[in-house]
Order: sequence, then C-alpha cells, then structure tokens
Amino acid sequence: MPGENLTRAEARERASIVATTSYDVVLDLTTGPETFRSTTTIRFTATPGASTFVDAITRTVHAVTLNGVELDPAEVSDGVRIQLPALADENVLVVDADMIYTNTGEGLHRFVDPVDDEVYLYSQFEVPDSRRMFAVFEQPDLKAEFTFTVTAPDYWEVVSNSPTPEPVTAVEGQSATWSFEPTPRISSYITALVAGPYIVERSELTSADGRVIPLGVFSRASLAQYMDADYIFEKTRQGFEFYEKHYDFPYPFAKYDQLFVPEFNAGAMENAGAVTFTETYVFRSKVTDAVRERRVVTILHELAHMWFGDLVTMRWWNDLWLNESFAEYMSTLATAEATEWTEAWTTFAAMEKSWAYRQDQLPSTHPIVAQINDLEDVQVNFDGITYAKGASVLKQLVAWVGQDEFMQGVAAYVNTHQFGNTELPDLMVELEKTSGRDLTSWTQLWLETAGVNTLRPAIEYDENDVITSFRVLQDAPLEWPTIRPHRLAIGFYSHEDGKLVRTYRVELDVDGASTSVPELVGRERPALVLLNDDDLAYAKIRLDGYSLDTAIDQLASIESPLARSLVWGSAWDATRDAETPARDFVRLVLGNIATETESTTIRTVLGQLVLTASSYVAPAAREETIRTAADALWKLALEAAPGSDAQFQFVKFFAALASTPEQLENVAHLHDGTVLLDGLDIDTDLTWELLIALVAGGKAGQAEIDATLATDNTASGAQSAAHAKAAIPTPAGKAAAFDSLVSVDTAPNAIVRATGLGFQRGSDPALFEPLVARYFESLQKLWDTRSYAIAASVINGLYPSALANQSLRDATQAWLDAPENAGIPALRRLVIENLAGVDRALAAQARDAK
Repeated sequence: MPGENLTRAEARERASIVATTSYDVVLDLTTGPETFRSTTTIRFTATPGASTFVDAITRTVHAVTLNGVELDPAEVSDGVRIQLPALADENVLVVDADMIYTNTGEGLHRFVDPVDDEVYLYSQFEVPDSRRMFAVFEQPDLKAEFTFTVTAPDYWEVVSNSPTPEPVTAVEGQSATWSFEPTPRISSYITALVAGPYIVERSELTSADGRVIPLGVFSRASLAQYMDADYIFEKTRQGFEFYEKHYDFPYPFAKYDQLFVPEFNAGAMENAGAVTFTETYVFRSKVTDAVRERRVVTILHELAHMWFGDLVTMRWWNDLWLNESFAEYMSTLATAEATEWTEAWTTFAAMEKSWAYRQDQLPSTHPIVAQINDLEDVQVNFDGITYAKGASVLKQLVAWVGQDEFMQGVAAYVNTHQFGNTELPDLMVELEKTSGRDLTSWTQLWLETAGVNTLRPAIEYDENDVITSFRVLQDAPLEWPTIRPHRLAIGFYSHEDGKLVRTYRVELDVDGASTSVPELVGRERPALVLLNDDDLAYAKIRLDGYSLDTAIDQLASIESPLARSLVWGSAWDATRDAETPARDFVRLVLGNIATETESTTIRTVLGQLVLTASSYVAPAAREETIRTAADALWKLALEAAPGSDAQFQFVKFFAALASTPEQLENVAHLHDGTVLLDGLDIDTDLTWELLIALVAGGKAGQAEIDATLATDNTASGAQSAAHAKAAIPTPAGKAAAFDSLVSVDTAPNAIVRATGLGFQRGSDPALFEPLVARYFESLQKLWDTRSYAIAASVINGLYPSALANQSLRDATQAWLDAPENAGIPALRRLVIENLAGVDRALAAQARDAK
C-alpha cells in the first residue's frame, strides 16, 4: 500500500519534531475473526506548529482526536498513515480504529488450531508492524512507556511485556479485561501481545540484584504434552547467570516469558520479557541433535537481546546487523561455556559461517553496515551478512582486541546507554577504551566494505621436507577488492595413534597480499597444515596440495571436531567456486561422513551433498551420481549405531535423494513398517518425510496424502500435506502448487513455505519449464499485492531453481534487463540472488564436466 515504506529521511525528520512519552493501548479481541478494536492514546512533545504523521494500518478509523480536537478520519487517514497538523508543545493523540488480524506472521497473527478449533494470537512487530496493532510512531529511536489493556475471552492466557495482572470480568462467562502495568522505555517493535488458551508452566529465578524474576513457558494446548519446560528453564537460568555477569547489569525487565507460537516466520523474536519462538522447537517427534542444539542457541540468542537490543537499541535499522550479530556471537559463546553443548563453535563454523560465506559471494552482498534507506531495505537485510558474517567478524574483533577487553567494553556500553538508542561508534568508543586499540581502520575495512577474502598457504620445503619458507597469501574478489587484517592461528596436524592431532600452533596477525610466517621455518612437514585453526578469522581457506590429499584420504581421522569442520568447509568452498569437480566433493563426503560426531556438521555436509549431486554435477553424470549417493546413504544408515543421530540423518537424506525403483522400494518399506532399522522409530514427522519422498518419486499421491493427514489432523500435518502435494511429479501437480500461491491469496505463511519446499522437489525439467514464463509474469503483481513476508516466500519458493540450466538463466536475466523492472530494489534483489544460484550451478557443472 502507498505510504507503508517509511524512509530513513522521513524517520529523521519525524524524530527531529517529536519526542514520545507514553502509549495507552486498549484492545478488544472479542469483535470477530477478521478485525479487532484498537484505541491508542499517545502522549508526546513536538515542535509547536509543526506537522507529522503517525503510523496505523487499519480497516476502519472511527475517530482521531488531537489535543481535544476531533479530526475527520476520511481527511487525515489513508489506511496506513494518519496526518497530524498543527502540533503543540505537549500533545495527546487518540486514535480509535478497527485493525486487521493477519495470517502472514506480521502484526497480530490469528491462528485456529485444527485439533480443537481454539483461537491463538501472537504479535510479531519487527521491523514495521506494531502499526498493525495500534497507532504508533513506528521507528526504533522514539522510545516510550507502553500500557496495554486487553479484553479477551475470560479463559485465555493474555501475555505482554509487563507481568500479567489478575483479570477483571467484563461479561460473566464470556470475556475479561487485563490491565497491564506500564513498561520501561522501549521501542515499539519489541512490544508484544500473545493471547489464547495457551498452557503455561511457571518457575522463577533470582537476578543478580536479588529480585525474583518470574519465568513462564507457553504452548498451545494440543502441543503441551511435548513441551519440555524444565529443560528450557534450565537453559534460561544458565543464560541469565552468564549474561548478568558479562554485561555487569542485572536483567532489565520484570519477568521473562517464552512462548512457542504457531506459524511463526522466524526462529524467535526478542520482545522485551515476552519472547516468541517457532513451534518447530516443540518436539513432537524425534529431531536431530543439530536441531536440539540450535534451540538452545536460539533461547540464548533472544535472552542476549534483553540487554543488547532491548535495553540499548539501535537508532535506525542500519545497525540491525549489530543487534543480531552480537546476539548470535554471545549466544554461541554462552552455549559453549555455560551449557552442555560445548562444541557450539564447531556448529557455528559448520552452519553460520557457511551461510555467511554463501551470502557474501552473492551479487547482492553488502557491507555489514548496510545502507538502509527505507523499510524495504531492512526487510531484505535479515540475511547472512546481518547475522552470520557480522557474528563472524565480531569473533574476529574479539581475537583482535582480546576477550576480556571486549566484554569490559560491552559492559560499559550497556551501562552507559541503558534504555537509550545508539549508533555503532558508541560501542567502538568503549572498545577502544578497554583495548587500547584504534579501531577506525578496522571498522572501515571490516564493516564498511563487502566480500570475503581467500587465504592460501604458500610453503617451500627442502629435500628433507623441512620448511624453508611459509607465507599466507590473501586475495579478494574483483568486485570487492579489499585486503583486510586477520588475527588467526595456523595449526600443524600429525599422525598419533591413528588420529590426526594438532602438534603445533602459532597465532599471528596476517595483513596484505602476502604475510611471511618465520616461526614455521625449520619445522618438518606435517600431514596437514590448517590455516585459520580455531576459526578465529572470517575468510575462506584453501589447503596446500599435500594437505588436501591428506584431508581427502583421512578427514575422518582429524581428532578435533572444529578442525574437521574447517576442512569440510574448505572443500565445500572450493566446490562452490568451481575450483574442484563436484563429484570429488561427493566422494569426499561419502568416504568420510560415517564417523563424523557433530550433528550440525553432518546435517550441513549432507545438505551440501544433496545440492551438489542434484545441481552441481555435470548433467550427463547427475542421474548416476544421485543414485550412487543415495545407495551409499542407505548403506550408511544400515551400518550406523542403532538409534544414533547419524542413523537418523542418513535415513532422512537417503529419502531426500531416493530416485531408483529399488531405493523408493526401501523408502516404502520403511514407511509401511515392513523393514525395520534397529533403534529407528518411524514417528509422525518421519512418516511424513518418507511419504513426501514417495510422492516426489511417483510412488504415492493424493490418496496417500489424504489418508496420512486424516491420522495427523494438526497444523504440522497440514503443512506436511501441503509439502507433499506440491511434490507431485507431474506438470499438472506443479501447476496446481503454483496456482495455489499465485492465483489465490488465502494460504497462511506456514502453508506458503511448505508448498514452496514441495514445489522445488523434482529433477525433470518438463515439470518446471511450462511455469517459467508464468513465474516472471507474476512477480510485479505479487510484490504489489502481498505483504513482504508472503511475497518473499512465494517469489523464492516458486523460483524453479531445480532446472539449474541456461534457459532459466536467460529468462531470469531477461526479466532483470527489462526497463519496467528496474525500479524496485528489494524485489530485484530476490531475483538477482536466485539468478546467482543458477550461475554458480552452471559454473560447477562446467568444471565437473572437464
């Protein structure tokens, strides 16, 4: 809608006019299934005589009163903004409106549980969506106190940022009203409302300042039996102790609730004192250890935000990266040092850094401190740069300034700017004080330029295999030719008792195109030389030829999980960059994955295996490679320890690749129970995964989907059914999936995502080629008529990337070249990133064919 896309210039102008004091928000959630009544009273000061606007996405505006004067809603409101003329020094604005429930995961999301027909609501406001629930100056630097009063069915749980009060009955046996205490001064995007017949389990902890902090864990009634609240409370207590110590500041809010909500778009959201999480973290079936660990990292990520993000908040969204990167860094540190998941940095290397390197090599890459001109810019910057590269660079900064000095600077920053808004220099000033380092150049090189460097060892030996010269060579991509300083370690690994163990390590500063390492001269050649040992730096690494041969033959024997992860990552980077043949990576994985101990490494590498076999291998060899990989995974599953995480993952990825009649027969036998693997439970979610594989292979169809859904009539079941239906491997099946998202705009966000996943299944070009032209014809209308969350999900989910051929590349480029498509940067970015995936696949295919 016109006016939704607030610009930074508008926000600056408004902040120069307005200073907010408080919001009183009165909500009536009993008015029907489509809209709710929202009456907002805002108290604020302003430049006398100035005019501005307040944000409010509404169905109907009933009344607008400014300083006691009624304004004509038809004149001042366009459904997105309400104009405010002739402001006084002290102002009171009252907006009475009907606002709209969504099913997109934005604003106030409404969900009906198919199990019991109960209604569940939750808010999701980051970036610009508190304006979907109440009238607001929607920008992070206009902080205020928020007071919520909510009328809802009397048997509901109603949760906001402040502790939930005792309700007052409004209509006996029907509704009640909850009047919350005012919040501290916070930004609108971290306010929250979660309401419905949630089941709650409660506990408490004692904060560093002696306060008793109430804790709550909430889930839908139909999922409550699966909620392991005691474990979540345990991780929460560990996180509180860790953060209160390192921030040197007690928890800043009155309580801490964690609410697992349906159809959530992200992993979680750091609403102050009322964190919302995706329900995929409520485990109704077996999940991998990787997912269990990720839940812990996510819990601690959101808790880290209570200080860094909620207590101290960015002034504008160009510092979104610092908010998210810091929480990602701190949550990994806390997970490794305060919980049982002590290999969290290995997980970080396997998952976060691979995401960062992938994002940083796209044409759409950008400096960590991105140019954020408007809200659309923010939406597309929830990416691997903002989260993963930023966190990786913070890890490098810690190595640069020192761990203790870094945390002392962060603590000073939090204490200095509590309940305020900041910009990046406010943090860097504190870090310079504690470390004694001038960070001006570091900031410019690392935060204000894009691209990832590649580090390579250049080693010379004499006739006795003694090192005579050792240099670290650094290069940069042509598009982003910055050469950066790196604090890193170099590890030497040698054979001991059948293992490759580190026998020597040197830590140094690497800068420039070539850095000599005299400390290594005179040492004997090890079996493996590993640049960036311990993963301190953010850079792609390459192995020298001797070390590469060792890695290919003996990767599994490397004792350190983190070192193995780095070698896996190096091999994958070389494959993605078309430096090495894709089939070499397939052989490396199949020859070494059996003994990998880290769940996230297994999950990441097997995902890379699937992509390599299906898109990077030369087309002439693809069918054979997929067959070989699937057969090998089935063999690994049969040989894995019964009930192990590895067995579970091998089965899941075997099903994802199964294509031959024999392989699909094995999937069918697992699905119907005629073949049993010791220790493997074919539970509800795995049943769906196996069925989806059978559907994608043409061995099951709509009848089997309907029958399975009848036994699992849940929200998760509906999503899996949509996934399976979209995987039907016929042109008609793909067209139906396409139409269900493009021709119809009723599917909730979770069904949209699931349909996209199923649509992508299929290697036969005939399935997708008829839809390529329709896809590009639909883009502009999708962007114009859908919310950002839905538009992005449809545009990415329906891009026929499985084709990975020249015709798809040409069609994509033609759309980008058309003059009428030149004016929407955020939409173009989505298309450009999809094109980059095709380009990389074509380059890899060409390399593999040599």
